[in-house]
Formats: sequence, structure tokens, C-alpha cells
Amino acid sequence: MGNSSSIPSTFLLSGIPGLEHMHIWISIPLCFMYLVSILGNCMILFIIKTEPSLHKPMYLFLSMLALTDLGLSLCTLPTVLGIFWMGTREIGHNACFAQLFFIHCLSFLESSVLLSMAFDRFVAICHPLHYASILTNTAIGRIGLASLGRSVALILPLPFMLKRFPYCYSSVLSHSYCLHQEVMNLGCADIKANSIYGMFVIISTVGVDSLLIFFSYALILHTVLSIASRAERLKALNTCVSHICAVLLFYTPMIGLSVIHRFGEQAPHLVQVVMGFMYLLVPPLMNPIVYSVKTKQIRDQVTRAFC
Repeated sequence: MGNSSSIPSTFLLSGIPGLEHMHIWISIPLCFMYLVSILGNCMILFIIKTEPSLHKPMYLFLSMLALTDLGLSLCTLPTVLGIFWMGTREIGHNACFAQLFFIHCLSFLESSVLLSMAFDRFVAICHPLHYASILTNTAIGRIGLASLGRSVALILPLPFMLKRFPYCYSSVLSHSYCLHQEVMNLGCADIKANSIYGMFVIISTVGVDSLLIFFSYALILHTVLSIASRAERLKALNTCVSHICAVLLFYTPMIGLSVIHRFGEQAPHLVQVVMGFMYLLVPPLMNPIVYSVKTKQIRDQVTRAFC
């Protein structure tokens, strides 16, 4: 297991390799992305809270998504800007474990929320007469608590499993924040249990959720195609566009980053860094924009607020 003298007290985070001299300039678009993400999600939360007509299941799930995206942005903000602004790369073990807990917990919570939103669209289109009776405020609250409980229960063991490792090799991480797969690979002990458990967590969250979302949309499409009126078909599908965009924005970079970490050791380091930023920055940035543009009720409230 190694001895205590060989265990580094900190990990070293990384910016963009080869572009260290440009970090201060790269920080400008990064700051802009964080600012838009935080303000956009806060705006969505404020609009839904203050507008009684939006106190409906679809928008309550959207507020959960905005809250999760806000948490993800705030999780990575200190270390990312610390590197690009001040060149601060060191992060203590406990701080790193805490950060990766929140990042993974909120990521899997977002996956659960996207599944809940798919269920909302399924009920609204396939069983419209029972929509109000199925998705009551109590049911929505239970779905939210179950999603949060699942994420916390699955991710909570990871920091403790990582804490038992000695880290006697390189302590340099590839990203500007801590991720389980990367920290695990720095341990100089048998990491098989962590690797198996990490794969189990991904399959039981992202894997199951994505399959259920796909199944929900297969049923939705079957129902929509049975509607005689072309205008009604388009109207029903249009209510799903924003959610489909959110699903693609979340799952595409997440799956890509996971595949690169597990099977793409030969991939250029720059590709890993870019995929990492896409995974954690793009969904919180784009979701408020997509919903503000594609959802008429949200768009009307945004227009009213600014005009």
C-alpha cells in the first residue's frame, strides 16, 4: 500500500496543455460562459417561481433542471477560474474528493431530472386526460426526492473508496476539476473495486435513464403518428423539442468523456480537456437558452421581463 511519506498532500489540476501563456485570455470566454449559465438558470428559476401560470409539472421539472445546472456551474467555478486567472493548480485531497462528489452527484441528478421530464411529456401526450391526476405536486416532490436520494446514495461511497488509496505516483490531473475516473487512476493500489463500482454507477444511472428516455419517446412517437391531424402532430412534437435538445446536450459529451477516460488512452490530451469542458459547461449554458427560445411560455415571460 505504500508508506505515508510517499503520499503527496495535494493534487495538481491542469488548464489547457500548451496554451498556458494564453490562460488569461481563455479565461474571458470561460467567465462569459459561467456568467450566462448562472444568470440564465437564475432567471429560469425566478420566472417559474413568480409566475403562477407556470406552476405546472413541466415547469416544476424545468426548475429542478435549472437548479441542478446552477449547482454544476458553481461546483467547478472556483478551481477553473483559479487556474486560468491566478495559476492556482493545487487542490487538497479532501477538497478534491468533495468536489468530485458534488460534480458526479449533480450530473447523475440531472440525468434523473431529464428522465422525469421525459415521463412528463409521455403522460401529457399519451395520457392527457390523466395528466393532472398522475403528476400532482406530491408526486413531483417524491420524484425529485427519489432522484436526489438515488444520486447521493450511489456517489457517497466514492470519496471514501478514494480516500483509502495511497497516491504515490504522479499527482497531476488532466482537467481543471476533480473526476472520479482520473483520481482513481492515480492510486498506487488495486483499483479494481473502484473501477467496477464506477461502471455499475454509470450503468444504473446514465445507462438506465437513457434507455427509459428512448423508450418514452418511442411510445410518444407511436401516439403522435396515430393522430389524424398533421397540425396536431406537429403541435405535440413541438412540446418535446426543448427536452430533446437538453437530452442531447447532456448525454453526448458525458458519454464521450466517459469513453475517452476508460478506453481512449491514446486520445490527444487536448481532446480530453475539450470534452471535459463540454460535459460540465455546455449543458448549464445552453439549457436556459434553449428553453427561453423554444418554449413559448418561458419566452413570453423573458420578453416581458426585459421589455
